[in-house]
Amino acid sequence: MMDGGEATTLRYPFEQAPEEGTVTRIAEGVFWARLPLPMALDHVNVYILDDGDGWTVFDTGFDTTRTRGIWVKLLGGPLRGKQVRRVIASHHHPDHIGLAGWFQAGGAELFTSRTAWLFARMLVLDEQDRPLPETAAFWRKSGMDPAILAKRLSERPFNFADVVAPLPLGFHNLREGGTLRAGGREWDVRLGQGHAPDQVTLWSRDCPLVLGADQLLPSISPNLGVYATEPEADPVADWLESCARLQGFARADHLVLPGHKLPFTGLPFRLRQKIENHHGALRRLLAHLDQPRRASECFAPIFKREITDGTYGLALVEAVAHLNHLVAQGKAERVEDAEGIWVWRAI
Repeated sequence: MMDGGEATTLRYPFEQAPEEGTVTRIAEGVFWARLPLPMALDHVNVYILDDGDGWTVFDTGFDTTRTRGIWVKLLGGPLRGKQVRRVIASHHHPDHIGLAGWFQAGGAELFTSRTAWLFARMLVLDEQDRPLPETAAFWRKSGMDPAILAKRLSERPFNFADVVAPLPLGFHNLREGGTLRAGGREWDVRLGQGHAPDQVTLWSRDCPLVLGADQLLPSISPNLGVYATEPEADPVADWLESCARLQGFARADHLVLPGHKLPFTGLPFRLRQKIENHHGALRRLLAHLDQPRRASECFAPIFKREITDGTYGLALVEAVAHLNHLVAQGKAERVEDAEGIWVWRAI
């Protein structure tokens, strides 16, 4: 233990996730379900809050036939007898907001941050058969492997419309410092940054519960990516600032209900660990820039593991994010090489 009795490790009170189509009771009026994802991170956690006359759902999973079927099973089984009257989407990523519009079509109201709603609604309407020229140029300038680039340019890219139900007009804006009543509790709204802009986390005033979404994960770090939409962005700075700010609210006894993996306690330790993990990656990356490097040549010092085809795209955008952060700090500079591709080097 540290001074003040603060835990220096994480604890997982629930050793197993709920089986498909079932829920696990976390606390009075708070239930946990898990939904499948067709990717390396093969699940997303969703939470259901009992409002007495109906349910509030925190995050929804992808809009797929299988996921809709699981929700139908849940609502006809452990959640039977009440309607979903409200959906809270923590952020705009498809695994969290994918079925919000489906629930809205059934009469539920959507609560999320304004930025999350705008991003999700814009992206679900922006369907593409092939990557846009701006995206192709960004991938090339970032140093994407030519074979991978050629393959991507010949294929339909990932579209929100493929896994996100249409989002109707109308939502309730969750702002930093606001409050919300759900599951018989008052929750403070605190927004996180870095992984997604204005990501909603909810902190109970009545008991040590936190709905942490992807801002507060136990054993993995969410992707901090830079994309063609904002190629000079510095999400690492946003992430580090958010972690530092949330330290002021975190307690060791908080039970954090994350978007992925298992609920955990030990949040102050985990926030320090998150900050140090990125500082460590930045130190290794800066040392690696003793000579000019493309972003695709920077995977090893950042991730300390082999990057496969399945994670290459996420690794590339996160490498650019860390390189951008070093540039913003004045520790590195970015120039173009003879082929017009960005290279970074330490100053």
